[in-house]
Amino acid sequence: MSIAWDDLRTVMMLVRHRSLAGAAEALGVNYTTVARRIRRAEDTLNKLLFERLPDGYRPTEAALVLAKHADQMETTEHSMMRQLQGAETELSGTLTITAPQLLIANFLSPVIDQFTKTHPRIELRILATNDLLDLTRREADLAIRISRNPGDTLTGLRLLKQENASFANQAIADRISNDPNAMIDWIVYDAYPTVPMGIGSEFPNNNVRFRFDDMVAMVGAAQAGLGVVRMPMFLGRTSVGLVQVPVLPPRPYADIWVVGHPDVWPSQKLQAFRNILKSYCKLHRHQFIA
Repeated sequence: MSIAWDDLRTVMMLVRHRSLAGAAEALGVNYTTVARRIRRAEDTLNKLLFERLPDGYRPTEAALVLAKHADQMETTEHSMMRQLQGAETELSGTLTITAPQLLIANFLSPVIDQFTKTHPRIELRILATNDLLDLTRREADLAIRISRNPGDTLTGLRLLKQENASFANQAIADRISNDPNAMIDWIVYDAYPTVPMGIGSEFPNNNVRFRFDDMVAMVGAAQAGLGVVRMPMFLGRTSVGLVQVPVLPPRPYADIWVVGHPDVWPSQKLQAFRNILKSYCKLHRHQFIA
């Protein structure tokens, strides 16, 4: 009796996600494939692995045992593949980079362009997300993160120190300049819903007008003249139609790092990308601080 790795891995993913849709998304297949693999595993083992319930799939003890061992096998597989990747010397194949959307759009695009022109045999895959992808599980090869602490288990290089400040469109900036006592409407991030700290005493009247859960939307609102936004200086300086206003003096903000798993860090592909990235950041570091 032998169970295929694809079927065993599917059992593990269904234990983790408790639904066909969740397991299918994690595996990159459709839900009918997940259901077929589960039936095949049950037939192979002659055991019921999941109870089919209205709210999802409940694993049996047998499924939990399989999932535990599959997780150990997956960990070993990831370790093996990371070490093989770290020993690569060829400047070819796929390289997966992850970074926040706004950092890519407003700063990193020239790095991406230069890298692909310099190394045309490398297929560069970009995952634009604010989520912290799991580099141990090889969800990405390198991550560019805005963080005060990029993670003790990763190898990292600090690229840039940065500051934040207040930005608005030109009309609002002119109004603030002409009348510092006028009400200043703020656009704030939903996780920090109050008027920002550190506002100069010469601007006494402040009000939260909008709360957003997304910085792209906040930038757009500021460009449309809906208020003032506190944001990283590079973002304000590179967003069309925004100017810095003196309401909130520049303050330290989380640094920008490039990080990778220690196993894959020595790869020639990763080194080649880091070299171009470091040079570009050094040349443009003035955009990030006052």
